[in-house]
Formats: sequence, structure tokens, C-alpha cells
Amino acid sequence: MQGNCLLSGSNLGISLKFNENQDFDKVIKFLPAAVDELEARVNRKGQFLNWAGLPEQQISRIDLIYDIVAGLKKQTQAEFLTVLGIGGSKHTIEHMLGVNGLNINKDKVLFFSDIDSISFNRYMKHLSDDITNSNFLVVSKSGSTFETKDGMLRVMDKLTQSYKKVGMSDEEVKKQVGKHFVAVTDQNAEKSELRRLSKAEGWLGDLFIHDDVGGRFSALDDHALFTLAYAGMTKENMRKMLEGAKAITENALSKSIKENISLMQAAFWANARLNGIKDSVHLYLGDIFSDTVTWHTQMQNESIKDSSKQITKITDAMHHSSEAWYNPKNKYSFALTAPVDRGDASENVEGYIGAINKANSESGASMVELLETEEYGLTPKAAGAMSQVRSFATVYQNIIETKTKGNNLPEVLDSVLQPNVEFYKKNLKPIEGNQPPVVAGRIS
Repeated sequence: MQGNCLLSGSNLGISLKFNENQDFDKVIKFLPAAVDELEARVNRKGQFLNWAGLPEQQISRIDLIYDIVAGLKKQTQAEFLTVLGIGGSKHTIEHMLGVNGLNINKDKVLFFSDIDSISFNRYMKHLSDDITNSNFLVVSKSGSTFETKDGMLRVMDKLTQSYKKVGMSDEEVKKQVGKHFVAVTDQNAEKSELRRLSKAEGWLGDLFIHDDVGGRFSALDDHALFTLAYAGMTKENMRKMLEGAKAITENALSKSIKENISLMQAAFWANARLNGIKDSVHLYLGDIFSDTVTWHTQMQNESIKDSSKQITKITDAMHHSSEAWYNPKNKYSFALTAPVDRGDASENVEGYIGAINKANSESGASMVELLETEEYGLTPKAAGAMSQVRSFATVYQNIIETKTKGNNLPEVLDSVLQPNVEFYKKNLKPIEGNQPPVVAGRIS
């Protein structure tokens, strides 16, 4: 497969093109087996691949999600929704808001994921120091994530103080505080202390993180869809977005290798590494993708477990970063994701994409991914499709690289697990006989 290869999902608003000199000689014979491998795993419990079928499942939950959003807004009259979560519980939402052109003015959704006092003061500034003007979406699969629990306890304390000041009784305060919260956690109360809390306090709704869906793969799970609905996405657009993602699942498991967009993206990266190009860069053109960069970086670091790939937004980074990218002493592979511009600047944008791609192609392996747009973001179908492609391509890269090296794949793919996170988490826990170094919600 060589030369000006174009893969197009025109009905999804996504297309992929490789540079003229690109070949897949080192990986092409392994691609059919990679599809077989993934297809055999996606419906198996404990494989952490349930995000593959998530779009179809979520279509049936759209009405429920919008009903909970309406109920939450009605019972508090609060203007904002604050998302309390870290990692995939946060970055997936930021990405989905950005590519769907929502919350541009930060006037509907806020995030708090820090633990320090100054960050909390800055967060309160967004609310004009009125904590009662926000509802809270608490996102944690286990319900015990320290950073998330810390933020939740802080805002609960602030809400309690605020309602006490207006003369409410302790019982009234507790009830009123609970009206501000919705939990997204494990469905099983035995596995999640957040689920136990939300049930005990009578929080609204029954949203959950689906089993075997890791945080970085959860861009279409309840926490993301709830926030999109809160920020103003219509039901019709949410359905289109999920249909776009569903179509990518079908495409990604297709045996028609040369039409499989996710597989060929993975093959591009794997082939470059096998050709000795360790360092790579994925460029995102435009403000649409400002938060996609953070989410994609998380997926790269946690799944491929290699920080040599730079993921960055341009045009900002072009002048200072290209000094390294195009240094003849360095070897890079390049990808450029760009919006299809149909506005006043379209001619300039096309020229810019062409110029950057020419530089990339002359310096290493390169591909261009183009995504269909509307006024403020991607089309809903393109947003869903692109998000699902990232998940499939990441897992496929893991499979292809393992197979080309002649190694056996483990019982559960390395790309969906993250055992090394425990290296820092263990240091947050108390040593026997000593006080823990951190206590959620502690105020000195």
C-alpha cells in the first residue's frame, strides 16, 4: 500500500491521506491478524474494551440523560455545572466540549481537579464567590480517587456554610446541598463509596461508568454525554455523534483493511517505529482541538506508555518547535489533524495545510487527517467518529507492534491497563503507625 493513499469516511466527515513515499511494508502482512485479535476480544468480559460497543448502548440512554440534566437544573436553578474529576474523567469531557463547539465562553461548564488553595480561590472567582451558583458532577469509577474526593468535600463544605448563613436548619442544609450533586461512578454500590454516598444522600439520577471502560476511552460514557447535554447539545446532534462513533466501530472491525481508518492510522505509527523513527509528533490545527491535545496525550502516555510522541496544537507551536522537528539530525514521523474550513479563511487554511504537510513529508513519514466542520466545531458525526478512531488506533498500535516483534499478546492488552499509576498512589496512603500524608478535604 503506497503513494497518495486516501481513506475516506465521507459519510462520517473524516478522511485520511498518506504522503507519496509512505509504505507499510513492515506491517501490512500483520494487519488482518490484528483485526482478528481485536474482534475476538471486544465482547469478552475483563478485556477493558467495552468502549467499542458504547456508542450503540448510549443511543438508548439519550432521553434518560437529558431528563436528569433537566431535573438537576430545575431543582437548584444554578447557572454552572462543575465537573469534579481527573484524568479521563475530565479530559474526555474537555475534548468533547471543544470538538463539538460547546462552552466556548466557559459560561456553562467549569472544572475543578486541583488540590491547592490558590487553585480553589481562582475557581471560586469564576463563580463570583457564590458556590450555590453551580451544580456538581462527581466522576470517579471507584469513588475513592483522592483528588476528586478532596474537591468534592471542599465544595460540600462551602455549600454547607453558604446555606447555614441564610438560616437553614442542619436537616434543610443537608437536603439542599445534596440537590447540587450528580454522581457518575461504578453502578455497583459495593465497589464504589461514591455510589453509596449518592444513594444515602438521595442525589439525583443513576449515571455510571460502564464496566470495562477505562477513563481515557470514556469519551462517550455518561459523564461526557451528561456534560454535553448540560452545555446545550441537542438530542438530535447527540444521536448523530453516537451514530458516527458506532459506524467507526463497524469500520474498525472490518476485514477490508484498506478501508479501515483506525487500523491504518495505527499501522502508520507502528511502521514508522519499526523503521527506526522513535520520535513523532501529532499536530492539531486550530482552537477546536485545544483540549483534544491533553486527552490525546493522556491516551498516548497511558496506552503506548512512551512519552517520545509530542501531541501539540498549532499554529502556536510551529515556529519554536519546528526548529527541532525539521532538524536534519532528527528523525520524526508526522501526523496533521485539521478542520475542513468552509469559511472566509478556507483558501489560506488549505494553503497552510499543504505547506505544513510538504515540510512533514520531506522530513519523514507523514499523514493528514481532515475532519468536517460546522460553525464552531466539528460536525456531530465527525466528532463521534474521530473520538472513536483515537481509541481503536491506540489499541491497534499496541497489537501491531507486538505481533511484528514476534511476541505473544498478554491475556489483557497492555494498552488498556495502567499498573504503573500505583507507583505514586501508594505514597498517598498511610504507612502503618503514621498519619497519612494527605487527607481528602483537610483544611489546616
